[in-house]
Amino acid sequence: MRSRPTGQRPGGPSRGRPGRHLRRRTPGPTDLLATPSFPKAWLPPAPPPQSGVMKVVNLKQAILQAWKERWSDYQWAINMKKFFPKGATWDILNLAEALLEQAMIGPSPNPLILSYLKYAISSQMVSYSSVLTAISKFDDFSRDLCVQALLNIMDMFCDRLSCHGKAEECIGLCRALLSALHWLLRCTAASAERLREGLEAGTPATGEKQLAMCLQRLEKTLSSTKNRALLHIAKLEEASSWTAIEHSLLKLGEILANLSNLQLRSQAEQCGTLIRSIPTMLSVHSEQLHKTGFPTVHAVILLEGTMNLTGETQPLVEQLVMVKRTQHIPTPLFVLEIWKACFVGLIESPEGTEELKWTAFTFLKIPQVLVKLKKYSHGDKDFTEDVSSAFEFLLKLTPLLDKADQRCNCDCTDFLVHECSKQGLLSEASVNNLVAKRKADREHAPHLKSGENANIQPNPSLILRAEPTVTNILKTMDADHSKSPEGLLGVLGHMLSGKSLDLLLAAAAATGKLKSFARKFINLNEFMTHGTEESTKAASVRALLFDISFLMLCHVAQTYGSEVILSESSTGAEVPFFETWMQTCMPEEGKILNPDHPCFWPNSTKVESLVALLNNSSEMKLVQMKWHEACLSISAAILEILNAWENGVLAFESIQKITDNIKGKVCSLAVCAVAWLVAHVRMLGLDEREKSLQMIRQLAGPLYSENTLQFYNERVVIMSSILEHMCADVLHQTATQIKFPSTGVDTMPYWNLLPPKRPIKEVLTDIFAKVLEKGWVDSRSIHIFDTLLHMGGVYWFCNNLIKELLKETRKEHTLRAVELLYSIFCLDMQQVTLVLLGHILPGLLTDSSKWHSLMDPPGTALAKLAVWCALSSYSSHKGQASSRQKKRHREDIEDYVSLFPLDDVQPSKLMRLLSSNEDDANMLSSPTDRSMSNSLSASQLHTVNMKDPLNRVLANLFLLISSILGSRTAGPHTQFVQWFMEECVDCLEQGSRASILQFMPFTTVSELVKVSAMSSPKVVLAITDLSLPLGRQVAAKAIAAL
Repeated sequence: MRSRPTGQRPGGPSRGRPGRHLRRRTPGPTDLLATPSFPKAWLPPAPPPQSGVMKVVNLKQAILQAWKERWSDYQWAINMKKFFPKGATWDILNLAEALLEQAMIGPSPNPLILSYLKYAISSQMVSYSSVLTAISKFDDFSRDLCVQALLNIMDMFCDRLSCHGKAEECIGLCRALLSALHWLLRCTAASAERLREGLEAGTPATGEKQLAMCLQRLEKTLSSTKNRALLHIAKLEEASSWTAIEHSLLKLGEILANLSNLQLRSQAEQCGTLIRSIPTMLSVHSEQLHKTGFPTVHAVILLEGTMNLTGETQPLVEQLVMVKRTQHIPTPLFVLEIWKACFVGLIESPEGTEELKWTAFTFLKIPQVLVKLKKYSHGDKDFTEDVSSAFEFLLKLTPLLDKADQRCNCDCTDFLVHECSKQGLLSEASVNNLVAKRKADREHAPHLKSGENANIQPNPSLILRAEPTVTNILKTMDADHSKSPEGLLGVLGHMLSGKSLDLLLAAAAATGKLKSFARKFINLNEFMTHGTEESTKAASVRALLFDISFLMLCHVAQTYGSEVILSESSTGAEVPFFETWMQTCMPEEGKILNPDHPCFWPNSTKVESLVALLNNSSEMKLVQMKWHEACLSISAAILEILNAWENGVLAFESIQKITDNIKGKVCSLAVCAVAWLVAHVRMLGLDEREKSLQMIRQLAGPLYSENTLQFYNERVVIMSSILEHMCADVLHQTATQIKFPSTGVDTMPYWNLLPPKRPIKEVLTDIFAKVLEKGWVDSRSIHIFDTLLHMGGVYWFCNNLIKELLKETRKEHTLRAVELLYSIFCLDMQQVTLVLLGHILPGLLTDSSKWHSLMDPPGTALAKLAVWCALSSYSSHKGQASSRQKKRHREDIEDYVSLFPLDDVQPSKLMRLLSSNEDDANMLSSPTDRSMSNSLSASQLHTVNMKDPLNRVLANLFLLISSILGSRTAGPHTQFVQWFMEECVDCLEQGSRASILQFMPFTTVSELVKVSAMSSPKVVLAITDLSLPLGRQVAAKAIAAL
């Protein structure tokens, strides 16, 4: 008989009771006597054993000895800790696995050894990850009691997993949880299979209890967001294991499909839904259903339609998608807002070219934009249904549609619906339904077709017909110009009549063909500069083709911007004459020309012969004329003629004859002459300008002699429009008036909008207040903002508008202000973002006297605006700047590279500001992460180009944010950082890892989760770059510690 160990109670050994978990770590008086004399066979030597196998053998023997001796759980724990070497953790010795292995030997589990394991879990001797890994290795699901015991063990901690160790241990927990999930699914499937077999055999109770237990543990594990976040990380770590889980889930679904117990089936379906939601945890956003108006979408569309018709559709689509995502706009309301903006633009557009541009934008470009938006829609509903819903909403806005129909003299909805149908955006049934509804609605409206305009063809119809014509003209222009110049002249002459040219240009601009259109005319113009041996008729055709192409190109440059004309710079290629002339001699808004530039002063003999030709001959000769030389020599010739007139050598009648000669045959000469005169007048004193201005008046006025070349009246109309644009600035500056032949419409509707003699800051605050009160930006306001941005510069513009935002105190006003400001900043988003994130925000965050202005609501609004601008600029800054942004002079406030050095040797200006505070900016990271550089971020691991100003500014801003979070001083600026990060998370798109958050130092994550509002697993997943192993470790560490 075995002797009872010293200190044990009489009456046999104490049996370990599985339900008893004593947390007492210090032994009681009797426990100290409970040390048995261990057999030498399994006592480990004092230093840790060299062989891993030896450790396991010793551990098994120790467990068996404890079981034989029937130690209580806490006695077992004391003895284990006493006789195993210090320094070796129980996880390294695989204690959890060894205990489970011994406990699960028989058909039912050993309760005493299980009590040891439970005690080890409760007293944190073993980590959760080691227990989960050990459980997931058990695969004999036929032993019900063993499975149920394991499920009970999981029940102890599966909804409160944590790990406070190193990052590697936290990743270990993620992997272990993934294995345990797979085990649970296999276990559930086995239980369901047993239940099915039991039902067939007539004994359902056997499998039902176990299946219910499995599903309960699955639900408990998966209902924790923290667990799902850890599984999300594990899925990225081990893609193959996740595939196995998906297979198990499918298999389970098949088995449970025939189950009669509805409660268990719905529970299983719920668990399946939770598992399937893990990969897309970050992409779930609730959409705004309480709002119907979205001023940002409205303003972005108005801005694009008013100022950037020639722009490519892709950047606009990306910008709209960004707005939709950041503001969580439902698709039908989003499409509705686009249509509303188009109709408002059509109604308020000034008559003439602007009206045609808006018509082309609405009926040609926007359907193309929607086709591209369709590719971005990932909702449950079909995009065509959303477009149909948007039209249904639009039909309820009867006053808007009636006004648009009245303006366009047609049923706009009909045209638009059919155009969308052509692009596959609407079904045939929807089209018929929408057209019928609008038709019925129009019957009740005051009759929209009055007698006087019943014969006028509506613009939408003309624009839609012009689009195929553009393609045909491009084909015609591809032919050899030397073979049938008369035929080509007929085509071009027809283009000049009425508003044909503007219609064709608008259609070409809206469909992205304007650049190739312009290129073809440049080639034609170049071809017509030289004449070989030619007859008088051929010479006049050549002169006309040169003139028409020159005038058309000037008109295109003034209407759509000179970038449309310029070719991609290819080295070695000869620059065509028109391009050279336009870049050096053509006056444009914001471009100052030097009248003494060498381009204005060609060979003197050519100038003399031209002066003689203009002065003496009754008519310009055309044969063998080199028109490009004449155009370049005209400026010097005009100077000679001016000097002669001022010195009394020439009388006014002679001047009249000369100006008639200049514009009598070829209008291009008059355009070139006025271009130089405009530059010349700017350089003259007040009393010296009279003769030059008189000369401009003569060139712009009607012709006194007979014109003998074809299409003269049509060419004069275009010439007058070109001269009016050229002279506008100089006439305004010299307070001179020149009467240009009237075409009945305002050719420059958006020119000179600023009120005279008012400080521009007043104008800016006034116009912003009006826009804010109205709730949306109109085309005129957009042009005023653009002029102010041009005048005051980006910093002035941005800083003053942010000051206006920070003055707002009502929440709904600040939100509206943000939506409107974002759209106003779209005038030059890249530069505004650099100023906002690089200068204005750091200024507010580092100056304690300004912290009060960051209180809620204006602070929240500013954080929102900053994130929207940052995301918008970052997503588009790899693309091309739009034409309207290229036009503006780039002002770099300071060189961003020297302003933000971003290296450890030379702290940036901003960091020096911070370290002058009480905190040391280097004390941010926790002691365990001291090895990780405070500024190490995902962007450095992705090798992002840090010479790019935007990247530098973002990196610096996130360093500042990190410093504020680690600072010992809290205040409104700390709250602002929280709002900024919350907005980043809110706007984040699932899978867009190369976002602005990659510039955030990894150490910021641990600081950020200390802020109560940010201490959620989803936030951690959102702010870390999970595509990087280091990012996953940082996320796992932060989530496991929550």
